[in-house]
Amino acid sequence: MEFANQPILIWFVIGYGIFMLALGVVYSKKISTSEDFILAGKSLGPIVLMGTLLATWVGSGSVTGGQNSLAYSFGIWPALMSTVPSLIGIGTIFLISSKIKHYGKYTVAEILEVKYGRWASVLAALIIILAFVGIVSYQFQGLGFILNISTGVSPEMGTIIGAVIIIFLACVGGLMSVAPTDAASAFLVIIGLILALPIALSVGGGWSEITSNLPDTHTSFTGGLTFIQLMGYYLPTLFLLLGDQNIYQRMTAAGNDKSTKLGTAGWILGLVIVTPIISILAFISRSLFPDIEPGMALIALTSILPVAIGGILIAALTAFIVTTGNSYLLSAATSVIYDFFGKYMKKDITDHQKLVYTRVLIPVLGIISFLLTMYFPTILSVQMYAYTVYGAGITPALLAVFLFPQVTKQAGLASMGTGLVATLFWEFFYVQSTGINSVIISVPAAIIVLIVVTLFTQDKNQGPKEVTE
Repeated sequence: MEFANQPILIWFVIGYGIFMLALGVVYSKKISTSEDFILAGKSLGPIVLMGTLLATWVGSGSVTGGQNSLAYSFGIWPALMSTVPSLIGIGTIFLISSKIKHYGKYTVAEILEVKYGRWASVLAALIIILAFVGIVSYQFQGLGFILNISTGVSPEMGTIIGAVIIIFLACVGGLMSVAPTDAASAFLVIIGLILALPIALSVGGGWSEITSNLPDTHTSFTGGLTFIQLMGYYLPTLFLLLGDQNIYQRMTAAGNDKSTKLGTAGWILGLVIVTPIISILAFISRSLFPDIEPGMALIALTSILPVAIGGILIAALTAFIVTTGNSYLLSAATSVIYDFFGKYMKKDITDHQKLVYTRVLIPVLGIISFLLTMYFPTILSVQMYAYTVYGAGITPALLAVFLFPQVTKQAGLASMGTGLVATLFWEFFYVQSTGINSVIISVPAAIIVLIVVTLFTQDKNQGPKEVTE
């Protein structure tokens, strides 16, 4: 089937964009402190929490990378199985959600500082910036694909426009406005995906016709990938989720423990519905559009669906991408202001100044994210880099705070440094020549260092102490 642009879809994108902007402006008026901007005043109820968790985690990582790209490039089973790491990660977070909330910190770096000292905070801020600007970069690309489908502008020009939109919205209202728009987007995308699935199956000619148009590997259990290659795609997802600052901030922003538990449970339910449908739709797209960029698979389907269904779906996908970009831009800026600038460059910074500086920094980080789109060849490749930098550099040390109280300051710092250096070294020198994602090397190295250094540095007489410097 020949791919064609559908200009009428832009009106759905514009309409929902106006709704998001209006909602953001309304909620931005409720902001009076930096806590309102970053943690929504710690007032999120279970429904909004469930929606913002789902929208933040799925985002462009799933609808252009993740399940979408895996299904298009390798087949249905690798994509469906990629939901399992997310479920394991959410289950783990569910068990420690009360501890996360009652830690009461704005950033992951603040949590790490309590356990490992101030240098852990500085290192964490650096890792978060390196990871989150990568994640934001493919939100720009995802929105660029949508504008390409709906207006005919080139993906490159669409990416520029998408960057401007996401940066602007991130500056408007922080989490106070992002969370409600996340919730609305989450429910809309669930509806859009459910409505699109049977129609896409019909347009594709039924399951037998769809599979007959694909290589045999696309219906095999591994999709032609080795076990190591599969783990190279699955482990970054798991280890980012286990330590994702955006998720921790949303847990902290919940109104109470009950809201946290119910919101997390709803997140699991939403994920079980959304990610398999994304996988199946991208698989169908591979049959219909065999020569497009993998990141465009799900978005391209909107061009052949009935206008109302395609419009609802593309509007929801736009919202997911935009809100995810907003969230990660906000989170990265927060880390810089709270974990570095406010502690080491301007110690007398006021709450109002924190708010102003965070808003000023968002466009700077947005520009860096845009420049990163020029380095990585595909959305999936930048996604794996960004997830691994964070998952190896932060997650083992962070989880140890809650699950491994014996861990020492030296072990935490050594683990973080090892994860960061191993990831960057492998990404720049070996990932292309070996075809093995850096997570296979860096995450085990970070965990081993964490355990070994703890064994050699733990004070057996006095027991572990928390560092509060």
